[in-house]
Amino acid sequence: MRLSSFIFSNLEPILQSWEDFARTVITPMPALDTAGLRNHAEQILKAVAVDMRTSQTTQQQIDKSQGLAPVAEDETAAQSHAVIRLTDGFTLDQMVSEYRALRSSVLRLWLARERADDEHDVTDIIRFNEAIDQALVESIAAFDQAVETTRKRVLGVLGHDLRSPLGAVLMASELLRKKTTLEQHDLVLATQIWTSVNRANAMVNDLLDLARSNLGTGMPLALEATELNGICRSVVDEIRTGHPAAQISFQEEAPARGRFDPARIAQVFANLIGNAVRHGELRKPIHVGLKCDGLTATFSVHNRGEPIPASAIPYLFT
Repeated sequence: MRLSSFIFSNLEPILQSWEDFARTVITPMPALDTAGLRNHAEQILKAVAVDMRTSQTTQQQIDKSQGLAPVAEDETAAQSHAVIRLTDGFTLDQMVSEYRALRSSVLRLWLARERADDEHDVTDIIRFNEAIDQALVESIAAFDQAVETTRKRVLGVLGHDLRSPLGAVLMASELLRKKTTLEQHDLVLATQIWTSVNRANAMVNDLLDLARSNLGTGMPLALEATELNGICRSVVDEIRTGHPAAQISFQEEAPARGRFDPARIAQVFANLIGNAVRHGELRKPIHVGLKCDGLTATFSVHNRGEPIPASAIPYLFT
């Protein structure tokens, strides 16, 4: 019996083998029932058998073996299986192990039966492995994407939920700072709380911005008429104060005016100059420049130090 026909004719023992293995997987979630353990297994098996019966050229076989098979328009059973396994508490390794067990059990059950002829055995095994590999690739990609989406959503929810308690602490510390009856020691403590909460609030805002960017809604910008020179000068002075050993020179030409988000552009300046301070040679000067030709503002940072590895350059702005 050809392997594809064997799969269709022996779905139950194969699915039972799948279920038996899935039952051995230990997760932090409650134990699954039979339906949960067999999640999408029948659909995956049928898709594998149908694929094995589908005519394909040598090039198509090569493409599939290299993970270059055409992408299905609709969600496949393997993709759905991966997402549900994630919610079931399976790790990626545990999900992949299901496919290893499936591959082994199907071939073992099939080869153990007496067959009338075996002239197609090698071809069937190759086609079966190609189909299983294709399903595995689809599952891994879907699992990774689901993990990443979950992580981004958690960041967004965490940032959103932290704003309320931080806002309450910020308001309370502000009220304390304004009290005229506080002793100097208490006023210092209230000011420290206010400063720290402001810094934490800025971190939460950055976290929310990251979550929005990751989820495709974009980073919010508050554009207004802005002169970059004063912002850049202020950032340079702040970094000089925090890193007195750094030799930072700032050269500016004509005023650089335009519509910018002052807070965002200050972050850009601080990140680039801060990177030069942290990763450069502090015994050498760091040259910061800002110029404008009327239409384009050019900001530059030049420092000495170990060059960025060529392998890292493509990922600097990822």
